[in-house]
Amino acid sequence: MVKISLKPVSAQKPDKENDEEKIAIPQAHAQPVPTNRYCIPLLILAAVTLTLVITGIFSYRHLSALRQAPEDSLFHCRVVYEDSMYNPLRGRQQELEENVGIYFDDNYEQISVPVPHFGGSDPADIIHDFHRGLTAYYDIALDKCYVTELNTTMVMPPRNLWELLINVKRGTYLPQTYIVQEDMVVTGRVKNMRQLGPFIHRLCFGKETYRLRRRKQHRVERRETKKCSSIRHFENTFVVETRICDRV
Repeated sequence: MVKISLKPVSAQKPDKENDEEKIAIPQAHAQPVPTNRYCIPLLILAAVTLTLVITGIFSYRHLSALRQAPEDSLFHCRVVYEDSMYNPLRGRQQELEENVGIYFDDNYEQISVPVPHFGGSDPADIIHDFHRGLTAYYDIALDKCYVTELNTTMVMPPRNLWELLINVKRGTYLPQTYIVQEDMVVTGRVKNMRQLGPFIHRLCFGKETYRLRRRKQHRVERRETKKCSSIRHFENTFVVETRICDRV
């Protein structure tokens, strides 16, 4: 705030000089007016600048996760889960580990499951392509690729999965969880690999690639009755066993 003071006008001056004082009073007011005229815009400019700085800081913090994604998009995870399929009445604890890569710009996730410490599951590389709406499983033991529609009820999108893994990054293990099973059946050979998108194409190039269909009704069958393979993985708060069976 600018304080403007006026010189007092003497009431004892002659009338001839009063007219001159009447002219002088506006001059007294006019002297600080330019200061007031420039001060207000400066205050507005300072306020706008401060607002922009605060907004910039907030935006930077809000978008920092995306900017840090190339450096912080790779995770090595291990999870302990209750294997109720081994014994429905009394489950057995199992441990699963995998490497996860999350790529925001291209909107896909890549998962590598090494050879498990227990039998019954194959090592695999998996891609969830949210842009194409496809999932690809490369069964390393069979050297075959399988492609199916992306199941968004099973697979967290990149942002959600990234936040989940970041929240548990301080520890080595994810919280103890459970396992669910999905049954898939082979429906035919994929002939046009380019329609699968660049990431799945790169994963499955040069390998036998088949399409999968999910079974609408879950049926419990012994593995011996049908030629099936199994891949255990996680990209959610639970472990998934993807069971892939040939056509009958």
